Amino acid sequence: MIAKAASKLGQVLVCGDIKFASKQLKDLQTKASVTLHPMTTRAAFLEACHQLKPAAIYRPLDTTATIGKFDSDLLKALPQSVKFVAHNGAGYDQIDVYAAGERGIKVSNTPEVVSRATADTAMFLMLGAVRQFAAPLRSCHEGNWRAGLATGRQMGRDPHGQIVGIIGMGGIGRQLAHRCRAFGMQVQYHNRTQLSAEKEDGARYVSSLSELLASSDVVSLNLPLNAKTRHFISHKEIAQMKTGAVLVNTARGPVLDEAALVEALESGKLAGAGLDVYEEEPKIHLELLKSSRVCLLPHIGTVSQETQEALEVLVLANIESALESGKLLTPVPEHA
Repeated sequence: MIAKAASKLGQVLVCGDIKFASKQLKDLQTKASVTLHPMTTRAAFLEACHQLKPAAIYRPLDTTATIGKFDSDLLKALPQSVKFVAHNGAGYDQIDVYAAGERGIKVSNTPEVVSRATADTAMFLMLGAVRQFAAPLRSCHEGNWRAGLATGRQMGRDPHGQIVGIIGMGGIGRQLAHRCRAFGMQVQYHNRTQLSAEKEDGARYVSSLSELLASSDVVSLNLPLNAKTRHFISHKEIAQMKTGAVLVNTARGPVLDEAALVEALESGKLAGAGLDVYEEEPKIHLELLKSSRVCLLPHIGTVSQETQEALEVLVLANIESALESGKLLTPVPEHA
């Protein structure tokens, strides 16, 4: 553990390390006692919590592999001192926010900070899938010039003029729409509610999911994962899509039924897919790994220096605000 002297704002437990926001960390250390702990197991985390009795916990996304989810059992096991969990990431499906609320613990996330980087990743995957870049990219790395390059009607297509349907027009969805327009694509979207004309920025609102699926050449998933969105796209929804369409997922793996996707790719219903997230990370469906028509990334949508720094800065700012005023800057909607 690396601890700083106690101060008026109390204890803060950082799960892991701060790699970019060193200035903001030093500022916080002048006001609170900050402990950086290399969390290797769930037991080690709980032991540190009961030793330090922190008021706030900094939770990076990658600690899911070591600490596990902040589920009801873990939240009940935390000391009563814990009042805030500041999560580093936009998606917070790994945290049971309802159980946290029952314990009097408020949770924050980082909703807008990730938008540009995630939209960049979605655009990369979209272009790769539409143009069928996966096979030639692989063959090039293997030293096989143009091996497996599709020909005729199996060739990739130009993005220009194609209709992209964005499911979930939040910050990431809007940033993606901006990028799609730069490539000459027509943008339409499906959302729980229609956006203002300013936020739509020319995108067409489609209230019916079925209509959006049936009229889009490319479908991009940009919605949060919760009980209602698990397998939001499955056999029924894929059957409603255009034959030869492309599906992109940079949201959360379980919003897409991977078995249904594999079946659609093998049957030719879908021409391709681009994925940065998976149902059982870090495991990737074997048929997706083998497919020459799928562009795959290992959940790195926000892995850029600028975005990682901005994430850390916001999480630390959330903690400082919470300790000073009792209010988080960007609480999750359930705790707003």
